[in-house]
Amino acid sequence: MAKQKLESSLVLIKPDAMKNSLTGYILSQFSQFHTGLRFAALKVVAVNQSLAEEHYAEHKGKFFYPALLQYIRGFLHYPDTPQKRRVIAIVYQGINAIQTIRDICGATNPHEARLQKPGCIRALGTVIPLHDDKGTFIGNRSDNLIHASANPQDAEREIKLWFLPTDIPPIMRDIPTVTSKYCYYYKNNSISAQYLRRSFCFISPGDIVWRSDMKVINQLTNGKKPSYSINAVIAKYLINREIEKD
Repeated sequence: MAKQKLESSLVLIKPDAMKNSLTGYILSQFSQFHTGLRFAALKVVAVNQSLAEEHYAEHKGKFFYPALLQYIRGFLHYPDTPQKRRVIAIVYQGINAIQTIRDICGATNPHEARLQKPGCIRALGTVIPLHDDKGTFIGNRSDNLIHASANPQDAEREIKLWFLPTDIPPIMRDIPTVTSKYCYYYKNNSISAQYLRRSFCFISPGDIVWRSDMKVINQLTNGKKPSYSINAVIAKYLINREIEKD
């Protein structure tokens, strides 16, 4: 019998789930005893603007995009308590992990989730109407408690966006990495191999880096068009570095 391949998936427990004290319930739904899923990584994240924009890049330009960024950053549910604005980011691993997790989560829209599978996580979510500056209804935003990767390609992109390779135990790391030979610095949305005043070193010699990130870094430092954005590389290195102003 052929050995089944383990999959990895990103799960985000969003600010509305945190506010409604659903963290324990959600974690219990993914327990290894019932699902075969196991933790590969977990962190508490104060979501910075770069991370929010990159995570929801596919929705840029849509009417709900600005509200979506405010939502994932916690501003909508914790407008007056910035210390509570956080997301729990988890990498789960297991056989058929992506579909297993999505089945437990339910449909993206909470109304549909309640109709299709009343016992799923998102059945506890809400749908919020959105209005423009004149008060005209422009559509809905789904406060659906949780994010789960949709497919293997999204899972790899999202895991590399939220986690450093060293956040994940080596034996559970299934995305290619390389070891850096040089220092790289970041300042004002640019990456350099040379120190710039008030830049910070985000990669040092000997650091383990996602291989695709290093490809982008080399493209940028050699004046070539990058395979993907600087934000996708740097966002994880900015996580929890400083308190951002409202």
